[in-house]
Amino acid sequence: MDNRDEVKAFLSSRRAKVSPEQAGLTGYSRNRRVPGLRRSEVADLAGVSVEYYAQLERGNLAGVSDSVLDALAGALRLDEAERAHLTDLARAAGPATRARRKTPAPQIRPGVARVLELMTEVPAFVGNGRGDVLAANTLAQVLYAPMFDDPHRPANHARFAFLNPRARDFWRDWDRIATDTVAMMRTEAGRDPYDKALTDLVGELCTRSEEFRTRWAAHDVRLHRTGVKQFHHPAVGDLDLHFETVQLTADPGLTMTLLSAPAGSADDDALRLLASWAATRHADDPTTPPRP
Repeated sequence: MDNRDEVKAFLSSRRAKVSPEQAGLTGYSRNRRVPGLRRSEVADLAGVSVEYYAQLERGNLAGVSDSVLDALAGALRLDEAERAHLTDLARAAGPATRARRKTPAPQIRPGVARVLELMTEVPAFVGNGRGDVLAANTLAQVLYAPMFDDPHRPANHARFAFLNPRARDFWRDWDRIATDTVAMMRTEAGRDPYDKALTDLVGELCTRSEEFRTRWAAHDVRLHRTGVKQFHHPAVGDLDLHFETVQLTADPGLTMTLLSAPAGSADDDALRLLASWAATRHADDPTTPPRP
């Protein structure tokens, strides 16, 4: 993934999203031939010269100061995820360029694996920025059974969402899931544009899925911390589960996601039923991940 191309596309796409009204500009012509702001308007809002901003939008963020990045973020009305992405792009454009590298196989520490094992009433899994599921407890495997039924390992949220026809039935809010998944991968690409596994995955999905390709071209980014996921599970039907995603601080790049439902709710009852069923099946054959 060429960093200059990514910077150029990201800045121009964010500029196109901001209207003169949103930027608080007055006296502009309403017969504009470009969507959003002009380069000169962004430069004025950020307090830099038009020539300097044009250089930045051509993809050259190397050596840009934090104050200029902050000014750009303000001018383009970037949210938290977009600001972090811009900072990541500037860092990756620095002098310590690297060749595309192979990503080492992740190792789940025994302590993390034990925590997953002990959580029997809460679906929990460990993943990375590419959407790989690197470890999951029994209940998470049962909850995400259609994804784990795919023999490809590691199981991957993006590959499931865009390449598996069962995903549109499994996710009641498939459009949002698909958009969020691609945005999170864009975020990861900004953090590490030399991740070969991510580059290969993006190439595969762009080739095989027009839905992915269209979303990837939008250059949207997103932080995935908390929210609600809407499932249609093949065994227990519809489930709305809250999720919390936390960084594993001792394992850079890895997160743990936990899902739950409000106590006493129908979703909680369904999740408890699924947990009971998962425990029974796991007890029958503890060496085999349970499958509905």
